[in-house]
Amino acid sequence: MKGTAPFVALVMLSLMPPAGSAQDPHASHRIPSIPPEILERPIGFRTGIGSAHDAVSTRSREAQAFYDQGLAYLHSYGWIDAARSFNEALRVDSTLAMAHAGLSYAYEEVNEAGAARAALERARTLAGSASPHEQRHIEIRGRQLTGTAAEYRAALDDALAAFPSDAELWLLRGMAESPDLADKGQGGTDTSIRFYERALAIDPDHFAAHHYMVHAYENTGRIDAALEHAGTYVRLAPAVPHAHHMLGHDLRRVGRIGEAIAAFRKAHDLEMDPARAAEVPPEHDWHHQHNLDLLATSHQYVGQVRAAERFMRKSFETPTPLVVQELNKHEWPAFLLARERAADALAAAGMLKRSPARVVRGMGHVAAGRALLTLRRFAEAADASNLALAELRAAGAEASLAAPHLQSLQAEFLLRTGEREKAFVSFRDVRRKLRAQLGPDAWSQALFRLESIGRAASAAGAWEIAEETADDMHAHDPSYGGTQYLRALVAEQKGDRESARRYLELAAQAWRDADEDFADVVDVRTRLARRR
Repeated sequence: MKGTAPFVALVMLSLMPPAGSAQDPHASHRIPSIPPEILERPIGFRTGIGSAHDAVSTRSREAQAFYDQGLAYLHSYGWIDAARSFNEALRVDSTLAMAHAGLSYAYEEVNEAGAARAALERARTLAGSASPHEQRHIEIRGRQLTGTAAEYRAALDDALAAFPSDAELWLLRGMAESPDLADKGQGGTDTSIRFYERALAIDPDHFAAHHYMVHAYENTGRIDAALEHAGTYVRLAPAVPHAHHMLGHDLRRVGRIGEAIAAFRKAHDLEMDPARAAEVPPEHDWHHQHNLDLLATSHQYVGQVRAAERFMRKSFETPTPLVVQELNKHEWPAFLLARERAADALAAAGMLKRSPARVVRGMGHVAAGRALLTLRRFAEAADASNLALAELRAAGAEASLAAPHLQSLQAEFLLRTGEREKAFVSFRDVRRKLRAQLGPDAWSQALFRLESIGRAASAAGAWEIAEETADDMHAHDPSYGGTQYLRALVAEQKGDRESARRYLELAAQAWRDADEDFADVVDVRTRLARRR
């Protein structure tokens, strides 16, 4: 199109890292830290959080109990309460080396790398009076922070040869199968499972082994097995929000969306309990926003737009210490755009563009570009794409998290400006990349992004693109109402009235609990009425 700004981003994407890394909210990309006074705030003994035990050198049963509580919180990614519990153990017994080692894990996960290393050094200083078992644990933690993956695994294997009945070591060894040295179980692979099974052979009710099995089975596509372990995790740790959240992951993946919403709501209610919120404000807990994201998109999935908007807006407005979670805030402008609120989407994109993280600023420009395309401000959309490219090229490896979204913007630009053949090729590559990304956020984001591609293609009369996208959506999630709705539109365009009717009926069934004024449901019912 003449008069647009140079649109060069498409040819530069090959310079970025390949898309496909998991958009995992537990990942190590972080921004602001949590106030130290919250991490050191006193904590009492808790029930319902799962039982973990590793004998440490202390004469105080209270110090041992607080250490075990900190260990349990680490296993459920409750980094703040883990730090509070380890600090409480040290108030009782200041010589407890393993409590300092525990703090090194918790501090690292709340963006306190200096404090994590200082805690490890204190553990090393006190290790002389600790048992050989504890000394091995402290050595292993040091290898994880400063060694290579091979050295870390070798240290774990040596420790397991000496202490084969240590379930905690087996859990660490399973985590070490991840290519990410800092992994805490979320990146489990098929080879992790046998190590977790060894931990369960030692302690069948070790809730953490079930937690990590959920992640490993999710990552290898065995959702039924993940669901089974998620149910056990909830049973063993009913007061842990993350346990209910993990169950929601897998209920959603097997089409039990109503139960998934209930699980995410239970996690939300536990986090918002007034006594809990008074001790740790929810905005400081990484898990709060992550759960809001999945709760919102689950309501969106069933067409409950008002509830989805309430939770998604809350997530968007909640500060987060994780770059990857801030990146996920792009779901809000995407949601607004799908509701035909392009001006609001453009304003929301402006918030992302002010982030201190380059990859988030890049995603903000992508979101702005999509809104500008909808508003037919093509030159500005091209500028937004080029600004996104500049940010992502400077973002390093994190750029891979946003690259498919930039490429999708480019493809939509090509489609809207008459370059259909180029758009077709680019959209095909985008769809492949979106579906290759792992993790619960990425799975739902891929579904809704595929839907937006299909809608853009159908609106532009590019029915070949729309049909391929509908096929991809069906392979990704055949239970979603939007999948069947797009298939119906494609079938109608092809003159296949019978298939169109069948797909519309499936869409109506999937959206049976949707808001009455949800536009897609209204259109589905109108189209069905014409066929009666």
